[in-house]
This record gives sequence, structure tokens and C-alpha cells, in this order.
Amino acid sequence: MTRTPASLVRAEPGPPYEITFDGRPLTALPGQSIAAALWAAGILSWRTTRDGGAPRGAFCAVGTCYDCLATVNGRPNRRACIVPARPGDAVTTQKGSGHDELAV
Repeated sequence: MTRTPASLVRAEPGPPYEITFDGRPLTALPGQSIAAALWAAGILSWRTTRDGGAPRGAFCAVGTCYDCLATVNGRPNRRACIVPARPGDAVTTQKGSGHDELAV
């Protein structure tokens, strides 16, 4: 028998659903955070820094460090590690502060 994190805690997740990342369809499970769904798809970076454009993704995974900020359904600065994925969510790479289009 293959042991998985879900089997270890005897979880019985509901059926998977689809979210997108930069237009790419991904599968998420009920209860997964957006970061967990991105990790499961092999995506480790979904934000770039204001200075230099360095890639960022989840670091602390508890919503403290803010490295995991993402734009979700057009709303920037969502902490992907604590925001649950919902069916149909559109996650996009966040560049800088997420408000670059407002800069003058």
C-alpha cells in the first residue's frame, strides 16, 4: 500500500476541481491552500520582487512572511499559503507589489 499524506491522516477528500495558474489549468483538492495546489503541480514560484524581479513562492507556509503573495481572481496580495483554493480560481503571477499598474 502506498502511503500518502492524505492516507496517513485517513483523510477522504472530496472530488478534485480545476483552478488556473497564469491560464494553465491545474487540479486542486478540497481543503488545499492555493500554495499547496501550486506545489502539487510543480510550481514553486508565483511572485517576483519589486527590486530585481527575484522569484518568490511559499517560505513559511503559515502566512507570516508574505513571500507567497499572489494575485487571485484579480485581487493582488493574497497569501497563497493560507488562502484556500476554490473551484474556478484564477491565480496569476504577481509582479512586485501587485499594484504596479497604479504607479505613476
